[in-house]
Amino acid sequence: MRKVSTIIKHSILALLFCSMTASTVSAQSSNLPAPKTYMYSTRDSVLYLDVYKPANPRADKACVVVLFGGGFYLGTRDNLYIRQSAEPLLERGFTVISIDYRLGLRDQQLVSEHNSLFKYTAMFRKCIDLAIEDCSDAIEWICNNADMLDINTERVVLTGNSAGAVTVLELDHARANSQPTASSLPQGWKPAAVVPYAGGLLCKKKDLKYKTPPAPTLMFHGTKDRIVSYKSFGMPFQPKMRGASKIDKVMDKQNFNHWTIRCEGNYHEVSCWLPGSTDIFCSFVEMAFENRPSILDATLNEADIPTNRWTGKNIFDLYLKAESKTANTPSQIY
Repeated sequence: MRKVSTIIKHSILALLFCSMTASTVSAQSSNLPAPKTYMYSTRDSVLYLDVYKPANPRADKACVVVLFGGGFYLGTRDNLYIRQSAEPLLERGFTVISIDYRLGLRDQQLVSEHNSLFKYTAMFRKCIDLAIEDCSDAIEWICNNADMLDINTERVVLTGNSAGAVTVLELDHARANSQPTASSLPQGWKPAAVVPYAGGLLCKKKDLKYKTPPAPTLMFHGTKDRIVSYKSFGMPFQPKMRGASKIDKVMDKQNFNHWTIRCEGNYHEVSCWLPGSTDIFCSFVEMAFENRPSILDATLNEADIPTNRWTGKNIFDLYLKAESKTANTPSQIY
């Protein structure tokens, strides 16, 4: 049963309408400072992260770690979307850190070993686990170098879009359930908040649970998303990708601190909406920082989010059809 105070509900709805009428994409990152780049891992390959420092840092030295999207095949830590997302966060005083992670679908051996429709689930599980391991390594490096970076390790927010959103949700799920993929995380560390844009958890229904509480979680998801399903999608008798609708039910049942923003009528373009929803993002994060518990379910009808031809595709079109390799593919956004 939802326990949403009238004040919280009205405040967030006001923010939603403000965000809808505001520009959804920042100016071409004209004010973005040059980042400092650091190597954080040599697990199988050399991985780097970019650190963007705000001109006017927050007094609490809060930090947002951002993971790019691209279906575990495309994407870079310094792509256009990452830069557009970093700018409004920097303006609000956050340090922004964008990280590399291994793109499993570029591993020809991994792909060849799973060259069957009924092995795709296992292949994606491996891709996700690689990304979780890398994100865990990045968090470990960030915490070990917190003084140099001038950040507060108790106020680290994880966010990502599409594959990046899946990764941050999976990382916190692995942490809460003491799974080996998150073993690199510092002992006792927990994100201050997790904000996935069109993310999900690849698991069996019985495994969609949290043995210990997840971090406060804000989920954005399009109700017509056919790439990372809003509900669930997968092969019969195999783990399925469980989207925001399913995760929300589990978090509701256990009364965990979370907001779910359902973008009615929108497809996978919601994955690229951080620049247009920064007010909502920051409102939730502030509540998480202050340890104010809240549960919110909000629906936006046909939110004005920039779209592209590829965002309405289904996952088979995106990965298996030659058309997905032509114009208007995710590479133009990620």
